[in-house]
Amino acid sequence: MVKNEERMLAAAIYVLSLFFPVLGPLIIWLLKKDESSFIDYHGKEYFNFMISYFIYTVISGILTIVVIGIIGLWLFPIAAFVFTIIAAIKAYDGQEYRIPLIFRLIH
Repeated sequence: MVKNEERMLAAAIYVLSLFFPVLGPLIIWLLKKDESSFIDYHGKEYFNFMISYFIYTVISGILTIVVIGIIGLWLFPIAAFVFTIIAAIKAYDGQEYRIPLIFRLIH
C-alpha cells in the first residue's frame, strides 16, 4: 500500500512539471527516490517522458522542411499535456502509470 505522502509527492512531480518542467520534478525525485520506490518509479517515468518528447519535438522540427513535421509540432505538446494530467491522476490514486510512446532510458 502506498502512503498518502508518497501519492501526493508523485502526483506533484507531474503537476509541478506544468510550471517548472525540469527543476520542480527533479528536486522531488532526487530528495525522495531513496525513501520511496513509488516516487522513484514516477520520477524515472517523468524524465523518460521528457527526454522522449524532447526527441520527438526536435525530429518534428527537422521534418518541417518536408511539411510533415508541422503535425508533430502541434500534436506532441497536446499529447504531453494530456499524458501529464493522466499520470498525475494515476499517481494520486496510487497506481504506477506507464506513459505511452516513451523510451525507457532511465531504469
